[in-house]
This record gives sequence, C-alpha cells and structure tokens, in this order.
Amino acid sequence: MACGGLGLRGLSALECGPQRTMVAVSMRIQLNGEPYELPAGESVAGLLARLELAGRRVAVELNQDIVPRSQHVTTALSDGDQVEVVHAIGGG
Repeated sequence: MACGGLGLRGLSALECGPQRTMVAVSMRIQLNGEPYELPAGESVAGLLARLELAGRRVAVELNQDIVPRSQHVTTALSDGDQVEVVHAIGGG
C-alpha cells in the first residue's frame, strides 16, 4: 500500500495523515503603482504598519475607493488590489 501516492509503503492511512490543501501564503498588490508583496489576507492597517505609517495621517485608496480610517483594521487586501497611500508631510 502506498501512502498518498508518494511511495511510502507499509504505512496505514492514519500514519499518512490527512491530505492538505495548498494555500497561498503571500499575495501581490500594486502599491502606489509599484508591485508589492505581502502576506495573504493582510489588512490595510497591517500594510500601513509594514510601511511604518501606522498612526500617521494618511489617506488610503483601495481599487479607486477611499478606505475610511475606521475601516483600516477590518479591510482585507486581496491579490491584485491597487492601493494608493498618501501621507501628509509637514514643512514650511
């Protein structure tokens, strides 16, 4: 008996374990017009943390729609999304 078709003969089905489904662990988005890779399922808030912009005054546009600050944590990004992030820089 072969285990999962991998040629591991002599192992029972319990020893083989359940079959696993491959899941994407990363995704690619367009960030300000440039390709950017990040973990699958990342939120807007997570992206801002990666960019060291968490807590700063920023505007985020996701696929041409503004994402309100109150929705940054709950708005998940998807592979292929187009994200624009603009932050205010003080000066004088």
